[in-house]
Amino acid sequence: MWTLYEPVHAVTYFHPRARTAFEAVGLRGYWRGYFAGRAAPPGAVDAPAVTAAFFSFAPAMVARALPSVWRLATPEEALRARLTGGVQALAEFTYELPESHLVEAADLLEEAAARVDVAGRVLGAVNAALPRGEYPLARLWQAATTLREHRGDGHVAALVTTGLEPAEVVAWRCRVDQSREFHQPARGWTDEQWTAAEERLVEKGWLTADRTATPYATETFRAVEEATDRAAAGPWRALGAERTARLRDLLEPIATRCRTIIPAKAPIGLPAQRSVGAALPR
Repeated sequence: MWTLYEPVHAVTYFHPRARTAFEAVGLRGYWRGYFAGRAAPPGAVDAPAVTAAFFSFAPAMVARALPSVWRLATPEEALRARLTGGVQALAEFTYELPESHLVEAADLLEEAAARVDVAGRVLGAVNAALPRGEYPLARLWQAATTLREHRGDGHVAALVTTGLEPAEVVAWRCRVDQSREFHQPARGWTDEQWTAAEERLVEKGWLTADRTATPYATETFRAVEEATDRAAAGPWRALGAERTARLRDLLEPIATRCRTIIPAKAPIGLPAQRSVGAALPR
C-alpha cells in the first residue's frame, strides 16, 4: 500500500503548485519549504529534534533551515501552505476522476490513517493529531501523509537496530541501487563525511574493500525492510483485506498520475514504474 499512498503525499515535494504555496507564506527556496512543511506539525521545533526524526540529513543542512524558517513563517502558516499545495497538485492529477471516487478513497484512507499506532512514532503521531480536512482531496492528502510518516518512523526504528549512522545508510544505498550524485547533496553530507562513512561501512562488514555490498549487509537490510513492513501493517489489518483491496483499486489511478511528477532519482525509494499494481508490497 505504501507504493500507492507515498506518491499522493510526495506531490508536496515536487509539484510547482506546492512550491508556490510555500513561497506565498515567505518560504522561498525548496529546502525552506521542505523543512518548514514537514517539521511544522509539532510546532516551532529546533534543528536537533528534526535531525533525529528525519534521520538521513546531515545536521549542518538541517541547522541551515531551522529554526530560521520560523522567522519567515509560523508553523500554522507552513501547515496551511503544505496542505494548499498538496490539494492543488492533487486537483490537477484527479480532475478526470468522479467525485464519488475521490470521496470513497479519502474515506478509506482516512480510516486507515486513524488506526495508526503512534507509540514511539513522533512524526506519525503529530500528523495523526492534525485537524481533519474539510474536502476530499485535503483528507486524502493528510491521510497519506500520516501513513507515510508513521511508516517512516518505523523504518528509522528498524535502521537504528543495525548500528549504522545516517550517513552510512545513505552511502550504502548509493553503492547498491541509488545515485550518490543525487543523494549526497540532497542530504547535505560533505565529501569528507561520505568517504569516512564508506570506510566505516567496510569496517562494519557492510561493504567490501572494493565498495560492493556484502551478503551480510544485503541480508540485514532485507530484515530492516521486513521489520518496516510489519511495523506498518496495523492500519491494513484493521481495515481488513476486502476494503484494503478496494482502496488499492481506488488509489492506483491517483498514484499513477502523481508518480509522473516524481523525478526518477528522487530519494524516496519507490519501485520502478512497471505498473503500480505490479509494485505492490508483500
